[in-house]
Parts: sequence; structure tokens; C-alpha cells
Amino acid sequence: MKMKLFLLLVLATVLALSQALVKEEIQAKEYLENLNKELAKRTNVETEAAWDYASNITDENEKKKNEISAELAKFLKEVSADIQKFQWRSYQSEELKRQFKSLAKLGYAALSEADYAEFLETVSAMESNFAKVKVCDYKDDKKCDLALEPEIEEVITKSRDPEELKYYWREFYDKAGTPVRSEFEKYVELNTKAAKLNNFTSGAELWLDEYEDATFEQQLEDIFAEIRPLYEQVHGYVRYRLRKYYGDEVVSEKGPLPMHLLGNMWAQQWSDIAEIVSPFPEKPLVDVSDEMVKQGYTALKMFQMGDDFFTSMNLTKLPQDFWDKSIIEKPTDGRDLICHASAWDFYLKDDVRIKQCTTLTQSQLFTVHHELGHIQYFLQYQHLPFVFRTGANPGFHEAVGDVLSLSVSTVKHLEKIGLLTNYVQDEEARINQLFLMALDKIVFLPFAFTLDKWRWALFRGQVEKENWNCAFWKLRDEYSGIEPPVVRSEKDFDAPAKYHISADVEYLRYLVSFIIQFQFYKSACIKAGQYDASNVNLPLDNCDIYGSAAAGEAFHNMLSLGASKPWPDALEAFNGERTMTGKAIAEYFEPLRVWLEAENIKNNVHIGWTSSDKCVAS
Repeated sequence: MKMKLFLLLVLATVLALSQALVKEEIQAKEYLENLNKELAKRTNVETEAAWDYASNITDENEKKKNEISAELAKFLKEVSADIQKFQWRSYQSEELKRQFKSLAKLGYAALSEADYAEFLETVSAMESNFAKVKVCDYKDDKKCDLALEPEIEEVITKSRDPEELKYYWREFYDKAGTPVRSEFEKYVELNTKAAKLNNFTSGAELWLDEYEDATFEQQLEDIFAEIRPLYEQVHGYVRYRLRKYYGDEVVSEKGPLPMHLLGNMWAQQWSDIAEIVSPFPEKPLVDVSDEMVKQGYTALKMFQMGDDFFTSMNLTKLPQDFWDKSIIEKPTDGRDLICHASAWDFYLKDDVRIKQCTTLTQSQLFTVHHELGHIQYFLQYQHLPFVFRTGANPGFHEAVGDVLSLSVSTVKHLEKIGLLTNYVQDEEARINQLFLMALDKIVFLPFAFTLDKWRWALFRGQVEKENWNCAFWKLRDEYSGIEPPVVRSEKDFDAPAKYHISADVEYLRYLVSFIIQFQFYKSACIKAGQYDASNVNLPLDNCDIYGSAAAGEAFHNMLSLGASKPWPDALEAFNGERTMTGKAIAEYFEPLRVWLEAENIKNNVHIGWTSSDKCVAS
């Protein structure tokens, strides 16, 4: 009898606890609804201040931005303490558990008030230094007002004088990177402190946690190992052609590529030297920049065309706020601003913007579509609670616009919009175009990987401070086979000469994007009836998804989920797959791989490279 009474008592207690938990879960749902509204409101205020600073770099705007960020961080810390009262890990609702888990991770807001203020000042100082770099003219040392965009970049992309290129490379790196070494050391220290306060061993693990897969780092290594043979073929061929152009004294037969010759300040993409390395130079490369100027294109028209692409697929039209509040051309009032193209979500209904110093070039036309991909993502998930208003993982956000860029860059689409006429795409022209695309897409992969591999190593304490700079160049050499044009040492500090490193922007998202965008693209092309592997008349590299409601529906299914589900669920909503793979990118470039391998054998081209000796201990 006693045992029966005891069991009844236990059952009653369990039932009461269960009912209490159900009651608490209902209360938690209401709590989160109110909290999400408050977070959206506060983040809107912070984003407005960040926008004001990025579009007008002044001490006053910087101070205001940092003060508001500190206020938000303080509030997030209070929220983190407050949610401890909920037993959310035991809830039935996966959505509620996911929201609480997201709110429990504070990032830099976990730092003390003093440390957070110092963190903001440190990153602002690096970002401001980058934005304000000015160098003297190579031919006129009295003219010292050349900025990265557009003056220096124009020389880097167009000049073929190795000494002039070397001069601008050294001047920019010396001013954009080296002066912020002490700030970067403080940044790494505070990043590590924040990671540990979030219960991660280092900032590397904190960043990787966004991908919700403990094996993600190894997956990337495996995918990169699959793609590396194609990269080495491209690298070998480019070195062979550069040697023919510049001579053996400038470019060695077996060494790394001198990065100042590659048409990009960071050697992250090499398409701007296509006219001197293209497989078939007598075949014109697709570049509609001159035609855009001839037809009277404007920045506004480029953005209107991007909007039209999305609406052609039954996706969301840009709201009026976008047109009223965006900055799509460089202001003429002389203010300092961050010209790096960026898309912004202000967490109010339809308040989305782009800040871009748009120029009339083909590459900028593609950039416009890329940035509008972010905007479309913002609009598709704006109905969700605040904590879910982000990408399924950071790489998804970057990939969406690039799928459109892949489509816009095809001969088929450029002909459709009247920018390309009388163009004959025979097999040689096709190889040229695939090679041009590889100079952007394949070349970028090792670059993107090394930016974060370097930071992960620093965050994990795997490299001594006195070796930080050479560790950076060692990775660039190992993965990309490039080297600086002049010898660097630990007296230099070169990584922050890349904006994303100065600005504390995780870069893995771009690597992930450049892989999964081809998965998205291939699936969208199949849905649009534009690609059939068994039909030579429907190749993947000339697929245009413009006007496809089926492709648009697939995008809607994925984008509207935001971060409410793990990214494999979002990928599955798009195309039925649950894993990231390099198969689609390999499929896209297969005709080029076959051609390059045969051509490199024919020309006795060395594949691979000897180690660089361009960074030495001080």
C-alpha cells in the first residue's frame, strides 16, 4: 500500500512538473515575442548609427556608433542573464529552443563594459585607417591624395608596368596594414576573451559554431583538396603566360606568382589580367563595360535591372525605402566613407539599403546583382522573429546574389538585355569564358580559405606574435602559390590591408558561398529547364534563370526560412540535398579542366610551385 501511495505521489509530482513546464513554455513564447520586437528596435538604432559612420567617417559619428553599440551589448548581457530563469532546453518546441540557444550566445557583447568599449575603439581604428589610406602618385610625388577606390585599384587592374605595380602595392600595404599591428594584437586578445566568455576555446570555434557542424572545418579541407588540382592547372597556365609576357626575370618558371602582376591588390581574383593570359587572345572576351557606357547606363539603371531580375522570378520587388535611402554612387561632397559595397538590413519593415560607389563596368553590374541578393534575403525573411532574421549560415547569404551573377554573366543573358551583340561563342570562345570565370571563382577559393585559416591560428594561439606576418605569407604561398612583390618581414604587418581583416568580418562565408552557389545554380538551372547534362545545347555555363518562376519558388522556399532551421534543412528546401559538395563547381568547369591539362602537357608547363622566400624574420 505504501509503495502504491509513493508511486502515486511521484506520478502526481511528475505531472505537476510537466504541467508547470507546459505553462512556462507558453509564457516563454510570449516573452520571446516581446523580446524579439525590442531587439529589432534596438538593433535598428545601432544599424542607423553604423550606417551614418560608414557613409560619413567622422570622429563624432564614430563616437555615437560606439556608444550605441555598447548600450546594445549591455542590453544583450542583461537578456542573457534573464533567460537563465527559463528551462528552455526541456521545451517541446524546437523553434523556441533554437531562439533561446541563439540568444544565449553573446559574441563580443559578453565582454565587460570596459573591454567592449575598447574592442569597438580598436576595430574602428583599424577600419578607419583602412578607409583613409592615401598614397602619392607614382609619377608625381606632389600628388598624394590617391585612394584605394578608385585611383589605386584602377592602376592595379590596368597597368602592366611591374615597377609601377610594385610601387603601389608596397605603398598601400605599408599604410593599410603595418600601422595597425598594435591594434590587431589587442583585437586578437579581446576576441579570445570574448570566445572564452561564450564557453568556446577560441574565436575560431566561436566563428565555426555558426555552421552548426563539428566536422565543418575538415569538410572544407576535403572539398578544397578535390578542387586543388584544377586550381594548380590554372595557376601553372597563368604563370606560363605571364612569363611569355613579362619575361623570366619578372616571373620564374616554377616559383609562386608575383601577386602585384595579377590585377588585384590581394591577388584574390585574376580576371583583370584576362587579356594577357586568355587561352585564345584573338577571341574577344566578354566585357560589356564599354557598351554600358555607350548605351548611357547609370548606377540607377543597373540597380533597376537587378530588381527586374528578381521580380522576373516572382520574387519580392525592392521597396521604396530602398530607393530613398541607399547610397549607390560615391558622394561628391568630399567626405570619407567606406566605399566597399555592402547591403544593410535595418530590421524595420522594408527598410533595406545598399551602400556602393558604383562605377559603369561589367564587374560592377555583377556586384549590383550580388548585393541585391542580400537585400532579397532580408525581404524574404523579414516576417520572422528577430533572432531568425539572418542567413541559414553566413555563406548562404553570400551565395544567393552570386547565383544571379552567374546567370547575368552568361552570353545568353547579356544578349537578352542588349549588351552583347554579334558575339559568336564557338568552343574556343567558350574555353576563354570558362577560363575568365575560373580566374574569379577557382582562384578565389584558396585566398578565402587562407584569410580565416590565418586568423584561426592566431585566435588558437598556434603562432607566436613575432611570427604573425610571415605566417600569413606562408599560408598564401602554401594554398595560393602567390608571393608579395617585395621582401616582407615582421616589421611589416600585411593582413589588415584586406578590409575584412581590419573590420573583423569572418571570411569563411565567402569560401562557403563560392562552393554552394554552384550547387544552387545547377539546381536552379535544372528547375528552369536551362541545364541538361546529357544535352550539349543546354550547358551549365550558359544557363540563364531569368524569368523562371520555378527557380524563384525554390529560392523563396529557402530564403524565407532565414535561420529558423539548421542550414542542411534550408539547402534541402532548395534542392533536396543536405550536404555541401564541390561536385557542381567541378561539373561547371569540367570542359576547362580537360583543355588545361592537355594544353599544359603540350607546353611542358610545370604544375605546382617552389616555396616562397619573400617573408623573412626581422
